[in-house]
Amino acid sequence: MNPDLYPELAAAGTLAAALERVAVELAVDVRVVPDSSGASVSAVSPPPVPFRRPLSLALGAEERVFLLWGRSRGVELISGSTTDLRDVVRAAVAWGEGRSLSELHELFPFMSSDERAKAHERGPAAVVDLQWRLLREQASGEPGVPEFGLLVEAAYAEPRLRRLSAFSSHGTLGFSAGTGRSFTVEVAVVPACSGRPYRVQRYVHDGGVIGEAETADEAVALAAAHLPVGLGPAVAGPDDAL
Repeated sequence: MNPDLYPELAAAGTLAAALERVAVELAVDVRVVPDSSGASVSAVSPPPVPFRRPLSLALGAEERVFLLWGRSRGVELISGSTTDLRDVVRAAVAWGEGRSLSELHELFPFMSSDERAKAHERGPAAVVDLQWRLLREQASGEPGVPEFGLLVEAAYAEPRLRRLSAFSSHGTLGFSAGTGRSFTVEVAVVPACSGRPYRVQRYVHDGGVIGEAETADEAVALAAAHLPVGLGPAVAGPDDAL
């Protein structure tokens, strides 16, 4: 920590102590926990919203800046930066009180959320809808790879796959039962390429081949047939505090 950039931290001795001093000045209750990135800050009263992790905080090394980000169920929902330590405490309290992402941005314009974060806030069904929309837009924007587009549209037409969390990695479509990052892939499909047929496999990378198919429709049918019975619709990820 550079004392010239952060004189109040140097005076308090630690980042946590400086945050606690500011909390006293603002007459709010916060809990500060040191972690690998710097510290996490949460409101003490009222209790934090379930699944929202305390707001994380890190310091800029070359310039004075407090970097903030808030996560829930393994997904970053909001982030931003400020030079005012009081903003950090106020934002942590508002985040812990359960303010919506739009409310947080209105209160703290330096904090922002992207389209994916806002979908996660609405729930897993909104995330799944967004993922499919982005996949279809991606496919339509790649006319030179028609096999990928055919695969995306065939998968979208299959109800058992359409209700799962879908994503693309190096052209391979993966399907998961959850929208967080800790869920395993249930099945994946590699598009046909250079005379090679469509390939259905258990993992997005490194094989576990289930079978091959000549058409996108056949590949999708094979993938759907290997899903666990009753799987879906996709659910939100688990609490990433564990």
